[in-house]
Amino acid sequence: MSSWLVNLVAVPYGLWIAWVGVQHFRDPSWFEPIVPDAIGNARFWVYASGAFEIVLGIGVALPWFRKEAALGLTLLLIVLYWANLNMWINDIPLNGRVYETHWHILRGSGQIALILIALWLGGWQTGQRLIEFVRS
Repeated sequence: MSSWLVNLVAVPYGLWIAWVGVQHFRDPSWFEPIVPDAIGNARFWVYASGAFEIVLGIGVALPWFRKEAALGLTLLLIVLYWANLNMWINDIPLNGRVYETHWHILRGSGQIALILIALWLGGWQTGQRLIEFVRS
């Protein structure tokens, strides 16, 4: 794959991930309701996940750290889906609204897409194989 295409995707993708991380610090109370009770102290986890999103998002945007940041981001996206799954299973409202099943399925599909993009950007063969599998 051409490096210009990877850069064309990596920069806005990484900066968007970093922007989402910044939102964890700007309005942590928005994210707190979906943090699973089992891990305790929701504010800490919102800040921690936001910090990782900022660092890894910037890392993916920069070609010097892209491969490592993409792997870290892949792992983070897998772990963070627990909060979205928690919201779905326990009907936790977000912005005062409980979402229907089709929205959760769409959200999960989006998470898979974000993971596949991170793997592709990092040049991870598993990601490329998964993308080829999805295409077929």
